[in-house]
Amino acid sequence: MSKLSADPAAALNRVLADGMTIAVGGFGLSGIPADLIEAVRDSNVKDLTIVSNNMGVDGKGLGVLIENGQVRKVIASYVGENKLFAEQYLAGALEVEFTPQGTLAERLRAGGSGIPAFYTKTGVGTLIAEGKDHEEFDGELYVRERAIVADLSLVHAHTADTDGNLVYRYTARNFNPVVATAGRVTIAEAEIIVGLGQIDPNHVVTPGVYIQRLVQASNRIKDIEQRSVRPQPVAVVA
Repeated sequence: MSKLSADPAAALNRVLADGMTIAVGGFGLSGIPADLIEAVRDSNVKDLTIVSNNMGVDGKGLGVLIENGQVRKVIASYVGENKLFAEQYLAGALEVEFTPQGTLAERLRAGGSGIPAFYTKTGVGTLIAEGKDHEEFDGELYVRERAIVADLSLVHAHTADTDGNLVYRYTARNFNPVVATAGRVTIAEAEIIVGLGQIDPNHVVTPGVYIQRLVQASNRIKDIEQRSVRPQPVAVVA
């Protein structure tokens, strides 16, 4: 059976449900599955728990789900670029589970590897560790973190073949690979889709066994949260 879907809405058909947990790849606005995120918005599912490194910015990325009132809880490491998200959190309208960035990556990796929990020193003695089990190893105290297994994972790849083998590009490789493995169902969008066997096996980052559905990503502007450029040199006229 082909994994290719006609469009993002078709890829998400009969997968989305109210109250589900969705893990989303990307780092900032880099490498986010923008087409799939917008299809989730257009579906109007609600009471979602979103797992992502961050929640995009106002009006872009996962920020569109916040604006549409579809998100109940967020598990993330950084939220500083989204003003509406901060407002809803401070108003008590949105539940937030802050997780250190490396811990979040490992929780997703563990979920995709069948590891139910692990211990880490990160967060010991802080609010992050309150209410969690602790254990001492070699005289050092560690906090137990549970793995994350999402009902649905959404990822963006640079190149995919028709069997769902994925190759990422630059910053997009930060969270997409661990998100891809942590979903009970994983849907990928890819900028370039080639035939089976046209990707060098040595270049595959996410094997197709993890991908249930695949869709062509649209040709769109890749947004940047904060663009910083050097000032243009002033021409000196002799």
